This record gives sequence, C-alpha cells and structure tokens, in this order.
Amino acid sequence: MEPSEQPPRPNPHPLGLRLDAQLAQIAEQLRDLAMAKDRLQGLLEAVQAISRETDLPAVLHRIVTTAMGLVDARYGALGVLDESGQFLERFIAAGLSEAERAALADVDFPRGRGVLGHLIRNPEPLRVDDIPSHRASAGFPPGHPHMRTLLGVAISVRGTIYGDLYLSERRDGLPFDRDDEDIVVTLAGAAGIAIENVRLYEQIRESAEHFQRLLLPALPDLHPFTSAAVYRPAPTPGHLGGDWYDALWLPDNACAAVIGDVVGHDLHAAAAMASTRNMLRALLFDRLTPPSAVLAQLDRTVHAITDNPVTTACLARIEPAGEAWTLHWSSAGHLPPLLITPDGRPQYLHADPGLPLGVDPDQPRPDHTRPLGANTTVIFFTDGLVEHPDHPIDTSLQALAQIAADHAQAPLDDLVHTLADHHPSDGHDDLAVLALRTPAHR
Repeated sequence: MEPSEQPPRPNPHPLGLRLDAQLAQIAEQLRDLAMAKDRLQGLLEAVQAISRETDLPAVLHRIVTTAMGLVDARYGALGVLDESGQFLERFIAAGLSEAERAALADVDFPRGRGVLGHLIRNPEPLRVDDIPSHRASAGFPPGHPHMRTLLGVAISVRGTIYGDLYLSERRDGLPFDRDDEDIVVTLAGAAGIAIENVRLYEQIRESAEHFQRLLLPALPDLHPFTSAAVYRPAPTPGHLGGDWYDALWLPDNACAAVIGDVVGHDLHAAAAMASTRNMLRALLFDRLTPPSAVLAQLDRTVHAITDNPVTTACLARIEPAGEAWTLHWSSAGHLPPLLITPDGRPQYLHADPGLPLGVDPDQPRPDHTRPLGANTTVIFFTDGLVEHPDHPIDTSLQALAQIAADHAQAPLDDLVHTLADHHPSDGHDDLAVLALRTPAHR
C-alpha cells in the first residue's frame, strides 16, 4: 500500500481530541434536533387528524392510536370517567392482538382501580417504570398481557377531567421518558378540544334534526291504506335539508301523497319546504283536480308570492276504481315512483317528469295513470336515497329496486327503514321515503 493510501492516524494532540469530542457532541445534538423536528411534525399531523373526526367513538379511538404512534408504544387505552369522576365507564383499548383480545373476552373492562385509579385520583402525568412494584398496583386479571411500563395523562374538557390516556410498553424496551410525557401531554390538550368540538357538533346535528322533524308531518290514519315514512338528515352539522313528504285523505274519497325536495341545505330551504308543503295541502283540499293541475297552481302561487328556490316534487292520488284502485300522478322534475307488485316484482313508473317548481309556471304539466291491484306498494323517495358520485343514477335505481324486492313482504314500516338503512347513495344528503300499500281487498 502506498504511503498516501494509509488510513489517517488518530490525532494524539489534546486539541485534536477536544475537537473530535465536540464534533461528536454536535452530531448528537443534530440527531436530537432532527428527532425533535420529526416528533413535532408527527404531533402536528396527529392534532390535525384528531380534529377531522366528527364521531365521538372514532375520535376517542384516534386519540389512543395517535398517542401510541407518537411514543412508539405497543399498547394504548383511553378510559372515560363516569359522571362522578371516580370510575371508568368506558375503556377504549388498542394494540391488543386477536389472541390477547380472545384471552380477555370474559374479563370486564377496568373500572379504575390499581395504577389506573391512581391517575384518576391524582390527575397529574404519571410515569411508571415497573407497574407491579408501584404502590397502587392491584395486579392484572388472568389472560392480560404482561405490561411493565406505563405513561398516563389526564384529558380535560372545559376544565373537567374527561378521562385518562394510558400507554404501555415502548417498542424499544425502554421506559417512557420526559420527552414522551411532554408530547403526550400536548396531545391530551388537543384531544380535549377535539372531544369538545365533537360534542358541539353532535348538539348542532341533533338540534337541526329535531327542527327538521318538527317541520315534517306525522302521517294520519289513511285506512284502508297502509302507510309509512322515514326521514334521515345528512351527516353535516347544522344541515337543514329541503326533503319533505306528506299524505292525507281527501274529501272526494281519494288518498293524496307527495314527496319533494327543495334546492338548498340551509334555513331558507327548510322554510321554503314548510311553506310549499302547507300551500299544497290547502290546494289539495280546495281543488279536487288531477295532480297536474294542483302542481300547476302550486307553481303559480309559489312564483307569485314567495322567493322559494327551485323544488322537485311528485304528487299522486290513489282513487277507487271498481274493485281496485287507480294511481294518478304528476311529477315536477322528480324521480319516478317505485311500484312493487303483489308478487314482489319492482317496477319504476317512468313517465314525463315535467319541469321542477319555480322554473316556468306557464309550461303545461303531464298527468299519468296506472291501475293498482290489491297488496300493491308504491314508494316515493328523494334523490338522497340514490345519488352517488361514483355510480350512474340508473345503477343506483336498479340497486334500490332490488333491495325493495328483497323485502317486499315485510311490514311497510320495516320496508321504508330498510331502504333508508341500506340505500345505494353515498350518504352525503338527507333523504326521505314515503310508501303506501293498497289493502288486500277493496
């Protein structure tokens, strides 16, 4: 080997040794800074992920798994305190294998004794290097995985302790350190805000849904027909939809049914829905004319005295016809009714849909008729039941017809709830379903 190719010799000079030590220290500090940056970035992403959740069970589980990821813990859990603040009423655990879960299948979740209870009584961050040796330890139930280390942090919501976040067993085998504690404490603060936001979200959603339901009628007794209806709000907080339905018995011994959808998802749409429905009720009693004439008059009235947005609707009358019935209907830009024959065959009543209300009140409106035998079901629905951005509308209509056919013999209330539960839409919009069934005998 040439002299120039010899490896450099260690510098024996004291100044060189100090320089080497300083360089090694700087390199270690740079690694620590890089690790801290990664952790802060992970914390930021974690807070954003938690904040996006709008369902309480989902946000609680996300808090646990996020904390586990930040400190590389194998196990994690979140215990929610009861109203007394002394015991756990819920326990969300993560990290258990299927075998570990099976071993604990007959074991009730912790109620807040032992080391877990210590954190409840003393809501300060808790780090334990050896759980069995802790003075508050009460041992593990049979089948519980071995856990040696613990990091516990309280989660507060508006100044009240909501629950405790527990982490156990770092994957590198080391006990939890102060850095772990600091980052989990920070996460717990964001978790409290996320939980409060979800609570407010649920309150707004419940209030909007309650208000919407107050605007919709309770179906009257339509004997000899059987009737059922269901309304489902959209999942968006504060969403006030324009979907509506109504059914009533008319003075000329006919049953009227209508379903509609006002464009918009706000208070204005909800108010327009209520005013349109009430005007239609008055017109139905006043004008015993074909549905097309009633819709035409409604369109002219809405156009003349309101600023209501565009509305689709389908209005029908079921009238006696000898030993059977006749369905008369007219559509204002609405989806066709779905008819289920007594033998369970589905059929859409495709016909000229006409223009929606609020477009051109001077345009003529079509009328359609169809004889109905005994035990025939007619289903009216809004587009929230079938609209899906990834599927053509015809595909969704076919899927809905199949669901209806599969449950055609069910009681009518069960049928409409099945359609609302298993609809082929993407669930982004509110939906309404109204169904009528003719009696077995005239």
